[in-house]
Amino acid sequence: MTGRVYLIGAGPGAPDLLTLRAADILRRADAVFYDSLVHPRTLALAASAEKIAVGKRCGRRSTAQKFINKRLVDAAGKHGIVVRLKGGDPLLFGRAQEEIDALRQAGVDLEIVPGVTAATAAAAEIGISLTRRGLARHVAFVTPRSAQGERDNDWAASVLAADTSVVYMGAGLARSISTELIHRGKPASTPVALVENASLPERRVLFGTLAELPALALKAGDGPVVVLLGEVSRSGLMRHSPVSADEIEGLLKQA
Repeated sequence: MTGRVYLIGAGPGAPDLLTLRAADILRRADAVFYDSLVHPRTLALAASAEKIAVGKRCGRRSTAQKFINKRLVDAAGKHGIVVRLKGGDPLLFGRAQEEIDALRQAGVDLEIVPGVTAATAAAAEIGISLTRRGLARHVAFVTPRSAQGERDNDWAASVLAADTSVVYMGAGLARSISTELIHRGKPASTPVALVENASLPERRVLFGTLAELPALALKAGDGPVVVLLGEVSRSGLMRHSPVSADEIEGLLKQA
C-alpha cells in the first residue's frame, strides 16, 4: 500500500470549526469518503478529490460498514491521500475503530485528525460549561443506540453515575430515555437541554426537565440532536420558560 488514509473529524457542522490540519489535508486529498452530516463548504475544500458519500443516518438507508472498510483499503492502493471525513470527532460514536482495524490489518498507513464533537459544540451554543467546580466533576458521553449483535448497552448506569451527561443520537428514543432514567432514580426535575444543529445558523435549543424530554424531542426537526442532562443546564432552564403542561400533553398525544 502506497497511500495514507486520514480519519478526519469534520466538527459539528460549521465549516469554520474545522481544524487547520484537517483543512490542509482536504485541500491535498485525492479521494474523500464523507458522512451525510458534513457541510458542503467543508467538502468543497477537497476541490480536486474524488468524493464518495458513505453516510449513515438513523432510519435511513445507510452504507454497510464492511463495504466502507473495503473501499478505504482499495482507495489506499490507488491514491496517495485518502480522507475518511466524519461528522464531529471520528473517535466518538463514529465506528472509527472498525475502520482503523481494517486499515491496519491491510497494512495501510493511517492518521487520525480529531474534530470538535457535538457535546462541546452544544454546550458552547447555550453558554454553559459541562464541568463546574463544586457541581459537576464527572461527564459522560453516551448513546442508547446499539447495533444488532452488540453486547448489552447499559447507558443509563453511566448517566446515573455522572454529574453531567450528553446523550448522542437520543432524540428518537426520548420517551424511553426519560422513562428509564426516572425509573432508576434520576429526578424527573433534572434540567435538560436539547440542542439541534449545534454551530449552524439553523440551530435550535429547547430547555426543560427530564420528565418533559419526550415533548421537547417532538418539537425538534430532523437535524442532528444532542441532549444535555444535569444541573449545569439549570441556568438555561431558568432563563427560558419550559414547555407548558398543556403543550406537553398535546405533544405526547401526537406521539
